[in-house]
Amino acid sequence: MNTAGHNRDEMSKDLSGSVAKNFVIYVCMLIIAGLQFVVAYQHIDSSQMFLRMFLLAIVEAGLAVMFFMHMGAERRNFFVTVAIGLVFVLSMMNMIWSDSFRLLRFQVLK
Repeated sequence: MNTAGHNRDEMSKDLSGSVAKNFVIYVCMLIIAGLQFVVAYQHIDSSQMFLRMFLLAIVEAGLAVMFFMHMGAERRNFFVTVAIGLVFVLSMMNMIWSDSFRLLRFQVLK
């Protein structure tokens, strides 16, 4: 039975390619997790460790979003819209930091 625009061979090729791609990405994520373990046990200063772990976390999160959340298969306009919304939400969440620091500085004496 053919569905609209797809036949059985195309659907099976899409499925097999998807499983293989997801497996490769999963292995890459395991390697990144191993690298995080190695970086954690290196004797380096905290700023270098933070930078290395942050970069590894960004790469790992990017892989997870692009492949396991299927953002890589979406249209570019949708991806740009989600990215702009994410940046906006994160920047608005950052607005509370100044308020929390103010509360720490000017605590009411008991």
